[in-house]
Amino acid sequence: MTNKGEQDQTHREQTLLEQTPFERAEKKRARVRSGATESDTRPVAVVTGASRGLGLELARALALDGWNLVITARGSADLDRAAAELGRITAVAALAGSVVDDDHRAELAHAASELGGADLLVNNASTLTGFELNGAAMPALADFPLPGLLETFEVNILGPVALTQLLLPQLRLKHGAVINVSSDAAVEAYAGWGGYGASKAALDHASAILALEEPDVRVWAVDPGDMRTRMHEEAAPGEDISDLPLPEAVVPAFRALLRDWPQSGRYVASDLLEAAAPTVGAR
Repeated sequence: MTNKGEQDQTHREQTLLEQTPFERAEKKRARVRSGATESDTRPVAVVTGASRGLGLELARALALDGWNLVITARGSADLDRAAAELGRITAVAALAGSVVDDDHRAELAHAASELGGADLLVNNASTLTGFELNGAAMPALADFPLPGLLETFEVNILGPVALTQLLLPQLRLKHGAVINVSSDAAVEAYAGWGGYGASKAALDHASAILALEEPDVRVWAVDPGDMRTRMHEEAAPGEDISDLPLPEAVVPAFRALLRDWPQSGRYVASDLLEAAAPTVGAR
């Protein structure tokens, strides 16, 4: 026979699973504000490419929304600065490295497990060409160096799929989610964007298949739209991109996903922002 304590624990665990990670974070924040001391942990998000740009802005938003974080990026100096900032808000494990590296992916999965298990994976890390452009234009496919093309696919599709494989056992237990950061270049043909666009199209397709195969996990491919980032500056040397929105402008779209918890699928940030905007005159 199970005793009352075991029944209560089972009920608490079932209740947590019936809540989305966003709801668990909200309840945790409410308890913290009220001074309550309950032993359950915050939801855990793993964010790649989190040292700058959209990845950093998403990590900031998640920290403020009550998530613990595992963050990674290739540049250790920028990552350390991000970790120092975010560590003042929440628990952070920061591990520098590339998602292409097998050992590094294993370290990320272990770090997430140590924090209580991943509720969310944000595959944000990506590369334009697999090599430094150094002010040059994006290469046409006819001239794309094959080592760079291989690196582009390794970073933009193979790395995210491999990291997702490692974290799926944790995500299944938490009924969590995967966000794969996509691009309009995945569905539109732009000269010079063949390598990047093809890799993002592959990521979109992998997201759709994973969604079919993993009914207990939400899988969202999200096109954030054009943003004023270092990556976009590198892709368009000499162009004035000051009119493009900063990455923080699209963060509410990702927050809307986590709040509303829609079905798996491909989403465009501008559509999510439009749907989340209050109707003029609404009470």
